[in-house]
Amino acid sequence: MATPTEQNFFDYKNAEKKALEILAEMKAASPKKVDIELALLVAIFELHKRELPAETIGAIIQGHIKQLLPHYGTKPPAGN
Repeated sequence: MATPTEQNFFDYKNAEKKALEILAEMKAASPKKVDIELALLVAIFELHKRELPAETIGAIIQGHIKQLLPHYGTKPPAGN
């Protein structure tokens, strides 16, 4: 049986896998990255809109970005 931390990570990895599948579908729907970016942000706002004000949702997004930057900021761009 998984520990709560292991279960949380397993749940996250399942959600991440699904998000990447959705991203692939979105790329097929629109070649414009800005369309996809905005749609993904709208999805985050929709996830929280009944519970939190927009400013708080924006702060959550910014907090997640700060956590992700170290993981993506150290990698060279693809193809280099």
